[in-house]
Amino acid sequence: MLLTNAEGVVLEAQGNRRTLEAGQEMHLMQGGQWSEGVVGTNGIGTAIATGMPAHIFASEHYCQGMKGWTCAAVPIRETGTNTILGVIDISGPPSTYQVNNLTLAIAAARQIEVALAQRVSIEHLQLLEICLQRLSLSDAAGMIAIDRSGLVVHSTRRMQLPVMLGQRIVGLDANTAVEEWAQRLPEGLRPEWFNPVRAEGRTIGAVLVVPKQARTSGLPHGLHVTVPRAGEAISELDSRRSGFANIFGQSAVMITALQRAQQLALRRVPVLIYGETGVGKEMLARAVHGDDRVGGPFIAFNCGAATKELIAGELFGHVRGVLTNATAQGRPGCFELANGGTLCLDEIGDLPLDLQPVLLRALEEGVIYRLGDSKPRRVDVRLVAMTNRNLINEVEAGHFRRDLYHRISVTRLLIPPLRDRDGDLDILTENFNQSLALRHGVAPRRFVPEVMVVMHKYSWPGNVRELRNVVESLLLTSGEPCVQCNELPPELLAEARGEPLADSSGAAMGLVPKALSSSGRDSLEDTEREAIKRAVRAHGGNLTKAALALGISRSTLYRKVERYHVGDGLDIDAWITRLKGVS
Repeated sequence: MLLTNAEGVVLEAQGNRRTLEAGQEMHLMQGGQWSEGVVGTNGIGTAIATGMPAHIFASEHYCQGMKGWTCAAVPIRETGTNTILGVIDISGPPSTYQVNNLTLAIAAARQIEVALAQRVSIEHLQLLEICLQRLSLSDAAGMIAIDRSGLVVHSTRRMQLPVMLGQRIVGLDANTAVEEWAQRLPEGLRPEWFNPVRAEGRTIGAVLVVPKQARTSGLPHGLHVTVPRAGEAISELDSRRSGFANIFGQSAVMITALQRAQQLALRRVPVLIYGETGVGKEMLARAVHGDDRVGGPFIAFNCGAATKELIAGELFGHVRGVLTNATAQGRPGCFELANGGTLCLDEIGDLPLDLQPVLLRALEEGVIYRLGDSKPRRVDVRLVAMTNRNLINEVEAGHFRRDLYHRISVTRLLIPPLRDRDGDLDILTENFNQSLALRHGVAPRRFVPEVMVVMHKYSWPGNVRELRNVVESLLLTSGEPCVQCNELPPELLAEARGEPLADSSGAAMGLVPKALSSSGRDSLEDTEREAIKRAVRAHGGNLTKAALALGISRSTLYRKVERYHVGDGLDIDAWITRLKGVS
């Protein structure tokens, strides 16, 4: 009895020793190739070519050596797609021939198909369970579950996604390593959304988590699981997303912070990470957590993203009927999902005061109770808390419990603001320049010294996140190789001059800084016209995207496009006329 793959290559051979030895003389053994294109008519190759059971008698074989043998072969098909996965074949010399060999081969093939279908069904259920957990507890806008063969087994309807249920995504198949799929997704699906799913030590498929930034409206709740954040380096495509190598910086204060974080990564103690908005607190939290395969799951929850009732349900879970959106079986909370791993609580200072003793007790005792349930559930989580507030002041003001503060701040990590990280601005700018250019499929730009001088004078209140957004805007709003000062946001130019943000009509829209209008109204309008023209051209005439890049409304951009006649071959005037007719 032989088992082959879909190309007719023998994967396994079983039988009595004498027959196996005779088969080896004809390469009817493991590794032998028996497609019709290689050896002509034979049981295995004919079954593959016709897609039907094949019974080939002695002289019907093409190869002379096989003419004394009889073969009964049956294709093994994949449930759902009917794709031939391989062939089961019973072959032997005349002494082994039985009239029911073909019936036996058909029965064996069907048993294999049933076993495979059962395994796939279990894997699909595991994928759906993970998908539903992540969707219900995350800030994702949509989610797609893909099995090992590239088949879409679940697709949410929260937004329009470029795939359909039961469709095999083009370019993905069982012969491609799941880890390589991220680079072969169809247009509209980004590699950074891709997360392989493992069960019992092997990859069973993947989940594509579409972040809420990918759609116009947001979603409730603050939990997100392995969803890349804006501002991460190109290495964020690594599904583990947990290495210190993803954090860029060579300043003394940043090196000190990273060295301390690396020490804490080896200890399962609570960590409080604090710093201004946009410094990259969660990125450091993931690095402290370590590899998901070693450190367990990483579950992040934003304590300021929901009401008190929802926060309690999300953290501790609930039983059936307790909440209006409860599932029939209830739902585990973040503590249970993070069991054995890390629970990351962002904006811990926003946690409602009456929930703080409940959190403290869960951390102290390692036991939680789902809402509406009296059954204790033991959990083992490492807490990483994050805040941009001064929690000591919050304690003194009575907004945060002192005992909880001391419980979550056993060890502390301060991430310095970007303005205090000498030398890191250049490194981060170039990293974002290269990685974001690759992501958007555009050429990196050169930041001339004059531009870098202005950027160094800016205080960057939004820190690394703000820098990332500025670089991304500069990449997408011009096709010129070098960045010029007049392209920088007005707040950067105003601070470099030591002046308040300009409030003239053009500068208020974020198009033209005040200094550029000093030579008169004509100069201001010329500069504004050029800024609009660059943005419109950079986005191929798409005024919606151009308006977003410029920071103005579409209606304002429509008026100015008409006023300045910036179509230049893009036929924008005709487009606007048609648009008005539709309106």
